Amino acid sequence: MSPAARLVAGITLVTVPTIVYGGLTVLGIVSGHRFGLAPGMALTAEQTTYFRAGHAHAGVLVLFSLVLQLLLDHVGLSPELVWALRIGAPLAAICVSGGFFGVAFFPGFKMLLYAGAALVSLVTLVTGIGLLR
Repeated sequence: MSPAARLVAGITLVTVPTIVYGGLTVLGIVSGHRFGLAPGMALTAEQTTYFRAGHAHAGVLVLFSLVLQLLLDHVGLSPELVWALRIGAPLAAICVSGGFFGVAFFPGFKMLLYAGAALVSLVTLVTGIGLLR
């Protein structure tokens, strides 16, 4: 593993407790506060759906960004582009999950969600092309 991959992966792994906290909060919401954490707020069914989606996407995309760090060690791309992709992978996870949580309260956050989805697509596509070079 390259030092760059190790650095970005280490920083990314430090964020995992926030995903765990989010999971406990979602558990509290969907269980009627019998389990998990009680966030002290009442959510509509639609907001609960957005919270579930935000939490699920956070976990999956953070894991995906960790895998991409290893793959980026083997691409045939310029070092500057590789750094942009390294940073873009975990940033996409933040944008997508943050977009879901935000849109639960403010519809304008859909732009953050769309930007994150575009970033996931771009990082994945460019990394794949770099591996094929």
